[in-house]
Amino acid sequence: MLLRIGMPAEPELMIMGLFFLIVAIVIGVIVGALFYRKKLKRNQQDAEEKAKLIIKEAELQAENIKKDKIIEAKDKLFKMKQEFEEEANRKKNQIISNEQKIKQRESQLSKELETLKRKESEVDAEKQSLAHQHELVKKRKEELDKFNAQKVAMLENISKLTADQAREQLVESLKEEAHTKASSFIKDIMEQAKLTATKEAKKIVVETIQRTATEHAVENCVSIFNIESDDIKGKVIGREGRNIRALEAATGVEIIVDDTPEAIIISGFDPVRREIARLSLHRLVQDGRIHPARIEEIVAKTTKNIEDEIVEIGERTVIDLGIHGLAPELVKMVGRMRYRSSYGQNLLQHSREVANLCAIMAAELGLNVKQAKRAGLLHDIGKVWPEELEKPHAIVGMELAQKYKEHPVICNAIGAHHDEIEMTSIISPIVQACDAISGARPGARREVMEQYIKRLKELEQVGLSFEGVEKCYAIQAGRELRVLVDAEKATDERAAQLSFDISQKIEKDMQYPGQIKVTVIREMRSVAYAK
Repeated sequence: MLLRIGMPAEPELMIMGLFFLIVAIVIGVIVGALFYRKKLKRNQQDAEEKAKLIIKEAELQAENIKKDKIIEAKDKLFKMKQEFEEEANRKKNQIISNEQKIKQRESQLSKELETLKRKESEVDAEKQSLAHQHELVKKRKEELDKFNAQKVAMLENISKLTADQAREQLVESLKEEAHTKASSFIKDIMEQAKLTATKEAKKIVVETIQRTATEHAVENCVSIFNIESDDIKGKVIGREGRNIRALEAATGVEIIVDDTPEAIIISGFDPVRREIARLSLHRLVQDGRIHPARIEEIVAKTTKNIEDEIVEIGERTVIDLGIHGLAPELVKMVGRMRYRSSYGQNLLQHSREVANLCAIMAAELGLNVKQAKRAGLLHDIGKVWPEELEKPHAIVGMELAQKYKEHPVICNAIGAHHDEIEMTSIISPIVQACDAISGARPGARREVMEQYIKRLKELEQVGLSFEGVEKCYAIQAGRELRVLVDAEKATDERAAQLSFDISQKIEKDMQYPGQIKVTVIREMRSVAYAK
């Protein structure tokens, strides 16, 4: 009985177990689905956060790139503006010059027209007078013929000679008189030819000068850097003056920050140094980050840009003048003329003018125009040779021209334009004359400036002659000499002794007004790199 009662209970238990198993599986599936959805939601949130971070980083990078591009665009715009202003000024000067030539030509033509009218009236009066005189001469000639016939008859009776015999004697007697008169006549013709030649030469020179008349402005030793606000002066000076000292040490000029409103004065006798300092200040002010390390970086970049600009100026000059095949080194030296003055006159402007004068004068005389223009441009090339040589600049320029395979005629014209060597071609005196014409214009040159710059260079050479001196700059119009020494080669005691030795040598070797302050700067720098 017990077995009967218990037997049906086993299938029920199996069904119950199966039911609970199915319920457990369903509950497990539901719980797994919930956990999977929660994990999927967490992954989605993580992905969204990563996307936000990536977008934020991209925005920061885009902002930095935008700032850099804006700075580059401003620099490019400033350079383009400078080039446009220079081109506009050049064209304006050319237009003014052409207007002046046209006015001069109009006044000259009006004067010539008045002269022609006056001469026409004089010619008419002379024609009437000549007609009256011709009638008188005709009557006089008839009377003379009758008188001569009577005279010949009387002479034949007196001399017992025929007219032919008397004519032969007369011819013999007149030969010597004719020789004497001919010699005198030839002498008069030679003197007249000399006067005419001198007059024609002066005419050629005057016309050449008139056709190339240009304006001149004497250069100075100061550049003005304009600023938008006087607050920038504090940034330029820096804490305890460290920024301005770093800028002066890197460029070799004197930075004067005084009460002048919205302006900083850059003083120095070397135009290249002044331009580097001006452009460096401009970039530093635009950037806003002004500290010694940044100053040295900007000055290095600006120096490289100036070198590139010098080459560009040289190439543009030779293209404007139509000169081809010039050696790259000579082209670079032509560009350096832009930053060099000769007795206060800009050397590049002077050389361009001499080239144009030589071309015009050679054309008037029927000579080689290209050779004359080339010699005129290169005649002062020796003045921009960076090395200090104990030779005249004309000889240095001639040797440079020979080095770069220039024509012997051009080399001789360069070397002989100050009579250092003998002239061997007709181009040489033309270059010498055109050089004198360009330099002799009123206001074109100033002897005092050249002597002043020479004295400052000699002052720097005195400082550089001492051992351990890296750089030497003459500032404050030659009243101060700043000497930068190598900290590893010179101790503090040596720096003090060096300032005294340099001052003593200046007193002994140079002549100067007032006194010269010698400042020796010894700066120790320790540099290491974290990799």
